[in-house]
Amino acid sequence: MFTDTRITDLFGIDLPLIQAPMAGAQGSAMAIAASEAGGLGSLPCAMLDTDKMRAEMGVIRQQTSRPVNMNFFCHTPPEPDPAAQQKWRARLRDYYIEHGLDPDAETPAVNRAPFDAAACEIVEDVKPEVVSFHFGLPDAALLARVKATGAKVISSATTAAEARWLAERGIDAVIAQGAEAGGHRGIFLGTDITRQPGTMALVPQVVDAVDVPVIAAGGITDARGIAAAFLLGASAVQVGTAFLFTPEATISDLHRAALAEASDDGTALTNLFSGRPARGLINRVMAEVGPMSSDAAPFPTAGGALAPLKQAAEAQGKADFSSLWSGQAAALGRRMDTGTLVTTLMREARERLSSAG
Repeated sequence: MFTDTRITDLFGIDLPLIQAPMAGAQGSAMAIAASEAGGLGSLPCAMLDTDKMRAEMGVIRQQTSRPVNMNFFCHTPPEPDPAAQQKWRARLRDYYIEHGLDPDAETPAVNRAPFDAAACEIVEDVKPEVVSFHFGLPDAALLARVKATGAKVISSATTAAEARWLAERGIDAVIAQGAEAGGHRGIFLGTDITRQPGTMALVPQVVDAVDVPVIAAGGITDARGIAAAFLLGASAVQVGTAFLFTPEATISDLHRAALAEASDDGTALTNLFSGRPARGLINRVMAEVGPMSSDAAPFPTAGGALAPLKQAAEAQGKADFSSLWSGQAAALGRRMDTGTLVTTLMREARERLSSAG
């Protein structure tokens, strides 16, 4: 019933499902399992140094011959701003004192590196079949090098205008990321997240705006969401939160426990954990400081000041300061392994589309 084969033909995969790259929540094991099941497995590289990227891709190439996606962020690193960091530390000072921590101690640096020449060299060496970007695209010279490897290039758009911008620069497909999606917004042409459309409103407008295939993302956790995306004109879906319930996810037990209690109104967009809007399950710091705060340090540095608090709270069995990324439909998630999830979702979506005529 998946009559639109543009994505499966483009990527050389059997099923029109992309396992969303989720930095910090998965590694090579999930990507391998998703690809082996016939979808497109993804390796998130934003939190990996070049040695780790190469090692993870080595494992993937050893364990599957199926296509795989490497994902990168395209943000511009901020200039050092001691005043902004101090403001953020001051906002969190009472929490440090509460947990018996020195509020003036050094905090760890946060590693979310943008795509650069070093990462591009790895792409040229390992030649992933697909390369995806978040927060726009790299500069034209780097993008040309990626395309020269033969990789198909995709990127996230949160509006039709962003989709047109991407298509004008020659990408092969657009990921239409609705407001319901967990994790970081792919927004890059603006900053006003209050105007970001939901998936059902966004997907058909992106389909109408561009000639390349569209991949629907955001709040798609079961077969009903997949079937709806296809009826809206998508050629494939990108699913993230549903994979957090699999054993291949590398999230903490506290994160898993929070997901098990998720509700439709239990998430919010927050900038507290990185400095950039991302959707997660509401916890103490989001409720008391945010969820959005002008005090948060610039992306990607905000998490550094929260790291000691996260460690202290988690040692007490609390996720008060942890980033619990999740989309709005986490309550629909089911516990099964990654491969079974891919095949089950696709089988159930076919049945729904078939019954819809």
